Amino acid sequence: MSEELLESREGGIVTLTLNRPEKLNALTKDLWRRLGAALRRLDGDDAVRCIVLRGAGGKSFSPGNDISEFATDRSNSEQARVYGALMHETLSALRDCRHPILALIEGICVGGGLEIAASCDLRICGEGSRFGAPIARLGLVMAYPELESVLALAGRAATLQLLLEGRIISAAEALRLNLVSRVVPDAEVVAESYAAARRIAEGAPLVHRWHKKFIRRLEQGKPLTSAEADEGFLCFDTRDFEIGYRAFLAKQKPEFEGR
Repeated sequence: MSEELLESREGGIVTLTLNRPEKLNALTKDLWRRLGAALRRLDGDDAVRCIVLRGAGGKSFSPGNDISEFATDRSNSEQARVYGALMHETLSALRDCRHPILALIEGICVGGGLEIAASCDLRICGEGSRFGAPIARLGLVMAYPELESVLALAGRAATLQLLLEGRIISAAEALRLNLVSRVVPDAEVVAESYAAARRIAEGAPLVHRWHKKFIRRLEQGKPLTSAEADEGFLCFDTRDFEIGYRAFLAKQKPEFEGR
């Protein structure tokens, strides 16, 4: 694993860390590529129960793309398409990952950092965290695949407010706009995020994967087929269902197997 992207594992919880603290974890073309590759690999790992995505250093999740690369890798539309394809593949890997992904947000979460966090399933931040998308000041647009997750969370009015005004907003305002799931004191962000990850990991992994799949399908707004509707009952044929209800009756903690 590249030093710019660290990976660690404790039980079924995998932590991916954007590791450029000297640049506040600004994203490079290579870092986008490596993050996407890691997510696609982990997606196929049935031992994973939850992925925690964070930035190194405690001061920043990510301020977005490293501006120093613009002159070399994004100086025209042809280069931007290549760069954008990497970004969009990674954002898709985040949204489509079977496993729950939690963004642990300390400090700055702006631009591409906000797009990444919005593509996760849960976002826990500190009271001192800051959010925004002031890209109009750079003469840039938020392309369709980058806009998708932010719009889904905040809605039309709030997303336009972020993009048109370019303000950097507080954690409290981000919570009001649904950009984050929970705000806690800065000193408690790490502990609360991993407590949430453990709660997720203790649940039935097949159920988490089904819920993510069902929500994505319902967001399409099309009628369900009979086969799709029937999928909601397949959990009753799993070993995890048997483990779960027997543990409940015995007043014991279930140890799910993911099958």
